[in-house]
Amino acid sequence: MGEIEIVKRAIAGDDESFLLVMQFNKEALYRTAFAFLRNEHDALEAMQEVTYRAYKKIHTVKEPCYINTWLTRIMMNYCQDQLKKKKRFSNSELINEISVNNDLVQFELQEALNKLSEQEQQLVYMKYFQNTKIKDIAVIENIPEGTVKSRLHKILKTLRQHLTEKGEVDHV
Repeated sequence: MGEIEIVKRAIAGDDESFLLVMQFNKEALYRTAFAFLRNEHDALEAMQEVTYRAYKKIHTVKEPCYINTWLTRIMMNYCQDQLKKKKRFSNSELINEISVNNDLVQFELQEALNKLSEQEQQLVYMKYFQNTKIKDIAVIENIPEGTVKSRLHKILKTLRQHLTEKGEVDHV
């Protein structure tokens, strides 16, 4: 049985097929959660919540071939919500968490990424941390592929400019 057939069964309400779908996508979802939340515990909690949300709403999936993008979108929305909640409670906690990291390059890149808007950060995470194809990003973001490419180009230019000012141009 192919993956699309398994997804169709999951959409129809088959619990075993749903578990298989989640198994197929668990690594990508975990990487997305970890990239956003930067904490193993929070990433695992995100996996649980996204699994629950996906289980409740899988019947709404219209195109089985886009199940990966649908799950990724749920994960990114959940992570963005969690980050907003954290910002409300403690902005300094995140700064301390980042400053613990001894890798200066990582710090500089993170600082540069933090200068971007949430939407720009999502594009960078999808393209460069998730290796998501431009076509799939276009579907997730509901924008044309050319727009994705031009936004990524602009973002990289912004990152390059920021790192040039910091003297770390070789990383972009």
